[in-house]
Amino acid sequence: MKLKSLSIAIIVATLPTTGVFAAALDRSGQSISAFLQPGNYFEAGISVLDPTVEGKEVGEAPQPHRNIGDMGDDYYFPSAALKLQLTDKFSFGLIYDQPFGADAAYSGTNEFVAAPTDPVLSGLPLTTTHLGGVTGNTKVEVDTQNISMIFGFQPTEQFNIYAGGVYQTVKGNVSLRGSAYSLYNGYDAKIKETSGTGWLAGAAFQIPDIALKASVTYRSEIDHDADATETLGLADYLTENPAVIGAFPLPAPIKATLANALVANQTPGGVKITTPQSVNLDFQTGIMANTVAFANLRWVNWKDFSIRPDKFGAVSKAVGPLLGATNPSNARPNGFNLVEYSEDQISATVGVGRKLNDQWAGNVSVGWDSGAGNPVSTLGPTEGYWNLGLGVQYSPTPQTFIAGGVKYFWLGDAKAQTGAQAGQDSRYVAEFTDNNAIAYGLKIGYKF
Repeated sequence: MKLKSLSIAIIVATLPTTGVFAAALDRSGQSISAFLQPGNYFEAGISVLDPTVEGKEVGEAPQPHRNIGDMGDDYYFPSAALKLQLTDKFSFGLIYDQPFGADAAYSGTNEFVAAPTDPVLSGLPLTTTHLGGVTGNTKVEVDTQNISMIFGFQPTEQFNIYAGGVYQTVKGNVSLRGSAYSLYNGYDAKIKETSGTGWLAGAAFQIPDIALKASVTYRSEIDHDADATETLGLADYLTENPAVIGAFPLPAPIKATLANALVANQTPGGVKITTPQSVNLDFQTGIMANTVAFANLRWVNWKDFSIRPDKFGAVSKAVGPLLGATNPSNARPNGFNLVEYSEDQISATVGVGRKLNDQWAGNVSVGWDSGAGNPVSTLGPTEGYWNLGLGVQYSPTPQTFIAGGVKYFWLGDAKAQTGAQAGQDSRYVAEFTDNNAIAYGLKIGYKF
């Protein structure tokens, strides 16, 4: 079998849609396949995702449990890579991607949307109108950008040892609205863009004559210490109108808790974020003339990831003990996180690519993602997926190609928790079932 010419055909399998709807905040899949292409190489791509994420309330509400309309926003993200073979033994690469992110917004009439007449906290005759400007919907937007600078050493034609630095930026906005969030109905956080650095390292092995490639790549976690503007509608209102607490017959523990929350609300805004470490395993081999099989396995350490903005966390410590008023096991004396995950993510993609002629190639793939635990955050209420993908590549010249792909995702059912409920599997506010997504990818490449 002469499969050496198939090395470019497998690019179809690594369209940007590979990790476009993975667990937690994972997006791009952080592939370095471009760096492992022979010779000098450039590519640029874009991915678009159209999810449908709907559910139903399950909390103890006085009204019947209401439906929750599609809260998954469409989004797109670009990618690009440049690889230079400096000498027979040394190579250099730059890879740009957007590895992590979130885009979601609730709408309609449900416990994740605040109407002007909604009560804010039981026992206080306050509605969202009193708080001024905190009506509206729960929404979140998180954006990251990565530039990976990679240096490779090829002691022989078969082996490639590589490592490099990673520069990463992160920014985000989150708004919590509706009765599901209780005291935090009216919480806003605007996280200013900040940067951090990390590293990657890996090794690859290849036998070009049979189109065999195997690689393993480790990426470190990256720390960020970001400025954040945090506001908490109820606490801000009570700080300006302290007589409200004493004017109504509230139990002494609740009055004391509210007083502590007002003190905590003076905490300056800020947040520490550590994006997770990960490992990617990639493999391909020729299985017959003009045909290759490929596989990718990815692990991401989401279990150790959490986001607790400074003011949010301080207030959570103040109110955490009160959560156990009716059930001591619900108490959170150490506070709670805005977002956290209970399990690490494992995802896998397998497929077959075939070169049809000198200009056309195609592939079919199947993917699976474990999710990062269930129940999940209300800001991203799905647990893993199965997907089916199709790709096609057209090469007008031996040096250039245009590739396109589409993937359909069956998203895993999930129970959604607020931060105050996280870690307690029996407590959740909504269920999201029978959801799906479709992703499109386009990539161009040039060998020079």
